[in-house]
Parts: sequence; C-alpha cells; structure tokens
Amino acid sequence: MSFNLQPDDLRNDRVALLPLRETDLEVLYTLASDPLVWEQHPNPNRYQRKVFETYFRGAMESKGAFIIKDALTGEPLGCTRFYDYNEEKREILIGYTFFGRASWGKGFNPGVKKLMLDYAFQFVDKVIFHVGASNMRSRIAMERLGAINIGMEEVAYFGEPLKANVVFVINRPA
Repeated sequence: MSFNLQPDDLRNDRVALLPLRETDLEVLYTLASDPLVWEQHPNPNRYQRKVFETYFRGAMESKGAFIIKDALTGEPLGCTRFYDYNEEKREILIGYTFFGRASWGKGFNPGVKKLMLDYAFQFVDKVIFHVGASNMRSRIAMERLGAINIGMEEVAYFGEPLKANVVFVINRPA
C-alpha cells in the first residue's frame, strides 16, 4: 500500500479532513481574513486576500491539503496538509495548519493531528513539523501533542521568504 497524501476522507468523531478543492477558497478565506489568526505566524499578513491566495495556491499544488470540517456539523474550521514526503527516509511533514478563531480551544487541533499521525504512521516512521519561532500558541500545541523540539531551521513557506522555525518531531510509536 502506498502513501496517498490526500485520501478522500479522513475522519474521526471530531473532525473530517476532505481533499482541498478550488471551491474551498472563499470559505477558507472567510476564516483566514481575521488578523488575529495570523498574529503569531511568521507571515502575519496572511489575512490579506492576495497573501492568503498564495497560501491557498501552495495548498492546491501540494496535492496533500485538506479542508478541516467539524465531523458533526460539517462546518468548515480551517486547513492543513501533508507535504515533503520522503519515502527513502520514511518521513513526512504536517503543517500549514490554521483554524478560524471560533474553533480555538475546543480540541479540534489535537483531533486533526491525531487523525493525520495515525494515518501517516502506516507509511512513515517520523513526522516533522515546522513552527514559526514566535508562534507560541503552535509551539505549546506541539508540546501538548508530545512532539520533541529538535532545533531551529530557516524555512521558506510556499511563495514566502525564509523565516526562523522551530522543528518538532514525533516518531512512530514502537
């Protein structure tokens, strides 16, 4: 069985991850247009339409992006993706995740990450996350998931310049 970066329907009792479609742009931009969503992000201007469209284009081109929906209501919550799969090293990155503020603090992020990790660990031994150095909310979220901080790295997000990121890793359970 090969690693499909964008399976048709990943879900648990909290969230559904559905392959991102061009038609998802408007609903996601509605969530992303709040400047507070991006205030700690390395690119705090992502709430601006043109900047968000670059993010969205990268998501579509990745062929591993999902719209996140509430599994019970179908309400759109945000976006995430698998990217930079390395079959030889048996590793994948998960990231570019954002949620609209209405879903913050309600357990959706851990539900999404658990779903993605459970799926990924069928194919890889290591999952890597890049988190903006100043993004304390995401850094705390990574620690709560049990991710290990393995250092800093300069990372260029799709269509953006290099930015300092903390690198976290979660290894497949034995």
